[in-house]
Amino acid sequence: MTKNIHNDSTKNEVILKGIHLDLTENLKQVVNEKVERLFKHEERIVRIRVDLEHDNTQSHNQQFTAKGHIEIHGPDMIVAVQSHDCLKAVDEMVDKLDRMIRRRSRMERVKRNHPHDVDIPAELPKV
Repeated sequence: MTKNIHNDSTKNEVILKGIHLDLTENLKQVVNEKVERLFKHEERIVRIRVDLEHDNTQSHNQQFTAKGHIEIHGPDMIVAVQSHDCLKAVDEMVDKLDRMIRRRSRMERVKRNHPHDVDIPAELPKV
């Protein structure tokens, strides 16, 4: 089941998909609230895709996987987190994506403030 959640005020797109898992309204709302934090930290995000997967192959060890994919100008950011609790997996996934966004912003700021000289190995002709 795929659910597109649109926020009309900022035109942010969140795509939520459940694999072997029924998405309840409460779960959709919780994921949307947590993911909105990422849009506040980075304005260049095009869309965020969240896949929630339930692996119940082993009856005593149920595992949830939360996969996050941020489409942004530049290289996309992809994270996957496994946990025994679905909400805990979503929390950890959003935290990892948030750290990646902050690190990317910090690295861009460092590059902008400390440009490197370009060495050209050839001599330029004198005019």
